[in-house]
Amino acid sequence: MGWCRRGWWLPPLWLLTWLLVAGPAAAAPKAELWPYWQQHNPSNTQQVDHSAWQAILDRYLRVDGQPPVTRFDYQAVTASDRDRLAGYLEQLQAVDIRHYPRAEQKAFWINLYNALTVKLVLDHYPVASIRDIEFGWFSFGPWGQELVVVSGKDLSLDAIEHRILRPVWQDNRIHYGVNCASVGCPNLAPDAYTAANTERLLEQGARQFINHPRGVSLQADTLYLSSIYDWFQEDFGGNRQGVMEHLMQYADPDLRRRLSGHSGKVRFRYDWRLNSP
Repeated sequence: MGWCRRGWWLPPLWLLTWLLVAGPAAAAPKAELWPYWQQHNPSNTQQVDHSAWQAILDRYLRVDGQPPVTRFDYQAVTASDRDRLAGYLEQLQAVDIRHYPRAEQKAFWINLYNALTVKLVLDHYPVASIRDIEFGWFSFGPWGQELVVVSGKDLSLDAIEHRILRPVWQDNRIHYGVNCASVGCPNLAPDAYTAANTERLLEQGARQFINHPRGVSLQADTLYLSSIYDWFQEDFGGNRQGVMEHLMQYADPDLRRRLSGHSGKVRFRYDWRLNSP
């Protein structure tokens, strides 16, 4: 889940200071619809083939713990599988996704985001964090770099997430679908998204993340939440009450009971280390 990119301009000293002090929450992109991507065709019965991405996940995604946590074994990826991943991304770029139904589009964009993120890390591996991958001064990570061309448009990770997925579907569970290659991020799903399984995977992702300490943790009178709920609060009701209602929806019974009685401090945190084993 990328944040904080606004082109190649050099910010004035006062703004640079503000960004360093205010941190990610102040710079998180808003959902701004790109109307070009609103087109869809509900009568199209074609399906996009995501089997190559599934093969990569089957071979290199490690699942551990309960609730499960997934890690991607970047170091183990062979040259042939790097080529397979590159071929899959080329395959997706050859699809004019505007002519597919909404469910097929949603799966397409989530898979594209996740596969592109994995390739981005592999292209720069070894790195300690995806934030170490930059494409110029003050780029604050790789999310603003245009990396693919779909339906004639140059796209960055930011554009896929904040100008297509979030505004078109207005589904806060998108944050549990796209993966930013970081320990603090919701799981990279072990299954490639399809029109048939997207709802199940998003529900599963929300439940797994919220019931894991990197998503929600209560310690004494302090509630520690993932910074996702700070950076993108607008997607979770726009206030603390909205965030809490969302968490309660997916919390297991014990966590729900503890959340319902919480009236203390709330702190946000995020672990940007690479999500490798």
